[in-house]
Amino acid sequence: MKRSGMNITKKFLVAAATLSLTACIPQEQPSTAIQKAIPTSEQVSIKLPGGQDRTIGQLAEFYVTTRGITATFNGGSAWVLVLIHTIVQFPVTTVAGNQYTWGPFSDALDPAEYKLDVVDNGDETYAWTLSGKSKLDANAEFEAIISGVSDASPGENLGNGNFLIDFDAGKRVNPIDADPEARGQVSVTYDLAERALALHIMTTDDLGAPVQADYAYQEGADGSGDMVFGIEGDMGGGAELEQALIRSRWIASGEGRADVALKGGNTENPAGVLASECWDGQFKRSFFAVLAGDNSGVFGAAEGSETNCAFAEADMPDAP
Repeated sequence: MKRSGMNITKKFLVAAATLSLTACIPQEQPSTAIQKAIPTSEQVSIKLPGGQDRTIGQLAEFYVTTRGITATFNGGSAWVLVLIHTIVQFPVTTVAGNQYTWGPFSDALDPAEYKLDVVDNGDETYAWTLSGKSKLDANAEFEAIISGVSDASPGENLGNGNFLIDFDAGKRVNPIDADPEARGQVSVTYDLAERALALHIMTTDDLGAPVQADYAYQEGADGSGDMVFGIEGDMGGGAELEQALIRSRWIASGEGRADVALKGGNTENPAGVLASECWDGQFKRSFFAVLAGDNSGVFGAAEGSETNCAFAEADMPDAP
């Protein structure tokens, strides 16, 4: 996810910076409202407490899983917001009515060129599209790679919006630089006022079978958080699809609890397995137990006491 995004980011920004220093484009400034409407990657990020000075072996297993998931989604959405937010800080290339266009930009040896179009709807909402066109096909046209809507009407740093990343379109536009592992689409919805972020992923596995995943995150004003991640796909053992769901909650000081459910497909127990783990302020396991469904004991023995948990009980939603 990161590789293809960073290639686009680097090439677009280098081209934009170079052209902005010349007199080759009209030096028209977009409205500051547009510049502020696109959130920064810091505003739309998952803030899980962590300590880099601790070795992985000491950490609670589900905490490590939670951290890996948040890092993946932070990276996947961050490059989009870094790219779009930075581009609109440059002088706009052309203005046609309420549409502002940056680009097209590309280096001489690039196999594709890109542009950003932003439409000011006049009500503090903005529709934007980053599109690309292959230079390998003389008949190619611009195709949307990332498109979104930003609503700045609630006020500065309080807006909301959504955007869609189409990795398949990115490959069609630039098959040379595109990440071969990135496929499908990711839709992102954010609400800065509510400190909320949601993602829906539609992709395929290496054999072409469909895989869907959903992610929801809610941040507290004090730094606490609540994350739910669900995925459906073939996780091995046969053709049937399994469903996995993890919910992680943590308080401002770092202590947290993760509940994990696995069911369907080739799981040992058709009714599903539910396991729970808690960690302390050092992110070390303070409690672990399989609460239901582990007939074979593969999840391991219980450890610690549930009275050590920052959250007294397991609490698993049906879906993100």
